[in-house]
Amino acid sequence: MFSRWAKLAGLGVIAFALTLGMLSLIESLRRPQRVRIASPYAFVIPPVRHGEVVIAAGDIADCDHLLAAEVTAKMLDQMPGTVLALGDSVYPKGSLANYRQCFEATWGRHKQRIHPAPGNHDYYVPAAADYFEYFGPLAGERGVGYYSFDVGAWHIVSLNSQCKHAGGCEARSKQELWLREDLKQNAGKCILAYWHAPLFSSGKHGHDVSVKPFWDDLYAAGADIVLNGHDHDYERFAPQNPEGQADKKGIREFVVGTGGSGNRVAFGSADNSEERSDNAFGVLRLVLRPEGYDWNFIPVDRRGFSDSGSGTCKNFALKKPVQAATK
Repeated sequence: MFSRWAKLAGLGVIAFALTLGMLSLIESLRRPQRVRIASPYAFVIPPVRHGEVVIAAGDIADCDHLLAAEVTAKMLDQMPGTVLALGDSVYPKGSLANYRQCFEATWGRHKQRIHPAPGNHDYYVPAAADYFEYFGPLAGERGVGYYSFDVGAWHIVSLNSQCKHAGGCEARSKQELWLREDLKQNAGKCILAYWHAPLFSSGKHGHDVSVKPFWDDLYAAGADIVLNGHDHDYERFAPQNPEGQADKKGIREFVVGTGGSGNRVAFGSADNSEERSDNAFGVLRLVLRPEGYDWNFIPVDRRGFSDSGSGTCKNFALKKPVQAATK
């Protein structure tokens, strides 16, 4: 009798342990993962032959664990060029204290060459007031969160995907009308746009359809690249149209939520997703030329995930004269 109860008790202990193990696994998948870096500064920066350099990442300085952001900031130390911060530059919220303590200690030393986009964590402070206070004119008009500028032959557009705070993102909203006019004024240029929440993603947050009007306008204008963050992973998509259909004339999207805040497990695979990693910190370096661009995801650990390739500028190809056939 005692033996029987001992066996039952033993089985109960095993079942309880398995349950705890499963719950622990599920919780670990839900929460951001701690950075895994083999040695403090093990990255390698590939050389650039020619072109304008743009460096991008989002989801950067987490005040609870700054190691990864410290390393990506060290990468910026060795990389000249324009820096795009793809939203949620500081965690757990975009307060002025967090920006001054955590972002300033990492990416902040490159502040004067950073062009930021606001993220949802910035609006944990009403109206993202501290985000605009910290970045000042670098963030565009105070309280608006969208603006544009040129880098070489390329026109760069920074947008605000926090739609309810930006006065809407839908067709004929103030921001969408501004975007349409801005693209009209810069017709014929190579175009790169960036904001925080992606239209397409295999990550935790998935597709954010509220930004589709941005894609509609950019696609019509012949844009080449869209950069986003929000999901704490890296993902590259094949060129596609706003409906998510593969399209050689479409836009290539990169999700680069790899600036330093904890990675999150990506579930599934969205259509047209070509490369992705949910266990990589680093930055995306773009080298922009009048006729096209090269991309290179550079990880904090040279032995980790990387991704590289090249694409063409559609508007440049349209302007290229057609040579007459020789007789």
